[in-house]
Amino acid sequence: MRILVIEDEAKTADFIEKGLKEKGHAVDVCANGPDGLAFALHGDHDAIILDRMLPQMDGLSVLKALRAEKHDTPAIILSALGQIDHRVEGLKAGGDDYLVKPFAFSELLARIEAIVRRADPRAAEQTELRVDNLRLDLVARRAMRGAREVELHPREFAILEYLMRNAGRPVTRSMLLNHVWDYQFEPQANVVDVHISRLRKKIDGPGERPLIETLRGEGYRITGAS
Repeated sequence: MRILVIEDEAKTADFIEKGLKEKGHAVDVCANGPDGLAFALHGDHDAIILDRMLPQMDGLSVLKALRAEKHDTPAIILSALGQIDHRVEGLKAGGDDYLVKPFAFSELLARIEAIVRRADPRAAEQTELRVDNLRLDLVARRAMRGAREVELHPREFAILEYLMRNAGRPVTRSMLLNHVWDYQFEPQANVVDVHISRLRKKIDGPGERPLIETLRGEGYRITGAS
């Protein structure tokens, strides 16, 4: 997933960014309300995490502006203000969840996954992806090809998850760079091809049908049995 973090407290922002990257997510970070709003409106994010008390434009104002533009990316509000009235105010402003500081990263991660599932009706109850005999357990973060477990690094897991969520459809290199890495498409970058090559070696065992196609001039596609 690609996640936008709008947080002016550097220590908290670094803590969140490091944790999300270790889990294989791409992260954009902004330190004030106006910049965060601009990133949210013009970026392609799966979720937004924003502090309630931001300089220049507070978090609730950012959310209200986003919702006024029909921007429905799910958002979690972070705040030291934890009274019921504060939470209700945050949810009414357009927040999908409200997490009181200080918090455990594991709880933040679980809440991110929950709001993203709720935002996509197709994924509301989805905890596993399947293509042919390849299974991806989104809860246990585990991959299986038939009865064989496939050991994946977080980045490889993120690539495979994105391909499987788009099974049967072309996925360009720029789409993967945007959703899995922390930068936009660079024409000379071959990092996607290198990771796809490693991923193929792991998921395609001896005698197994290759699942990831290379689409010349487009990118890649993962498909099941034809």
